Amino acid sequence: ASDEAIRQVVRKGKAIAHPELGHAVHVEIAGLEPAREYFYRFTAGGEQSAIGRAKTLSGAGTTIDELRFAAAGCQKYEDGHFTAWRHIAAERLDFVFHYGDYIYEYNTPPSRTIPPIVRTLPGVSGESYTLDEYRQRYAAYKLDPDLQAAHASAPFVVSFDDHEVRNNWAGDFAARRTPPELFLLRRAAAFQAWYEHMPLRRAQLPRGPDILAYRRIVAGDLLAMNVLDTRQYRSRQPCGSGRKPACPEALEPARTMLGDAQERWLYAGFRDPHPRWTLLAQQVPLMQRDFDPDPAVYAMEMDKWSGAIAARERLLAAAKDARLGNLVVVTGDVHHNCVGELKEDFSDPGSATLGTEFVGTSITSGGDGSDTTERFQALLEQDPHIRFYNNQRGYVRHVVTPERWQADLRVLDKVSVPDGRISTRRSFVIEHGRPGLADA
Repeated sequence: ASDEAIRQVVRKGKAIAHPELGHAVHVEIAGLEPAREYFYRFTAGGEQSAIGRAKTLSGAGTTIDELRFAAAGCQKYEDGHFTAWRHIAAERLDFVFHYGDYIYEYNTPPSRTIPPIVRTLPGVSGESYTLDEYRQRYAAYKLDPDLQAAHASAPFVVSFDDHEVRNNWAGDFAARRTPPELFLLRRAAAFQAWYEHMPLRRAQLPRGPDILAYRRIVAGDLLAMNVLDTRQYRSRQPCGSGRKPACPEALEPARTMLGDAQERWLYAGFRDPHPRWTLLAQQVPLMQRDFDPDPAVYAMEMDKWSGAIAARERLLAAAKDARLGNLVVVTGDVHHNCVGELKEDFSDPGSATLGTEFVGTSITSGGDGSDTTERFQALLEQDPHIRFYNNQRGYVRHVVTPERWQADLRVLDKVSVPDGRISTRRSFVIEHGRPGLADA
């Protein structure tokens, strides 16, 4: 409908909620006007849903003056309240990008004290392996009223990271002791449950353990949003995963994060005529981050792009070759805010800046956190391309215009209480045609 009271109905229809898909319905509506609000609801068995708000994007090539979206994810239920989602709902954004870890596949052990268990996931225990178990976990998460309000407030563009399936899974591998053929059974169950519970198109309907999750969304002449999949086609983490000094395996030229087909698709998109800004909406940090305080030792994050250095170099080289003057990367996974510049050579602070990365914090994962830590301060000193760290929970609000991109880091003082205070910890801007960060 064109009005929030659902009086001016512009489209209506019927769909069957098939039990094979957990009675989920995915509706795709054609013929709506671009760049305008719509409102919707569902009726089933005589019961009406709450009213949701949608916002259509402008078609390719049309002029857009401004886009506003939030990037958020990593929402361990037991670690805190979903207050950040309540604030996102109040923003009435054009869309929300969820970078993954919508659920966590396991329950927090009752013995854990740091961070403390704030609340208990209702009706779910243990670890999820089967389709029914994953379905129950999504259903429990979606009982949260703040999460419901966020979904009702704006369209979601969703991706998965690892915990929708299993911690740190990579390609066909879950753990050193699990045969790939068994893990793929689990991945099929996890993908189906993700599809059933997320706002996805029919193109993302999984085929067993496989799903086409990478896709491109174009908003007028302003933004090309490339939603990446950094899990399904990647190389296995090198050197036993974790944070470790650089090892030969991590330096192998054939290592990949996207796989051959996704790389070709992405780089072809770089070369095509594109809008003013190019966004990579993905899951794990792209920029180099050295986690060893010894200047002589480079400690790599093996689960991130630093565990596949050749893949990162190919991506940045493709962006440079395509002359992408306005490349922005939006990331999650690591449960803290981290803002930095993407360098042609991370070992040379004076090398060309090819883009900017905003690593967003978590909704709850990790508990209340703190403004900063000694470790983060040390990282800022040894990685000059990184401009900011923050270890509180929240989300990042992005405001995009033809002339500049502004990112506001919205943080909560606490998620251990249901009404934590929200504030903007810091804001950065990127000026059109000038890669690199400036304070807003």
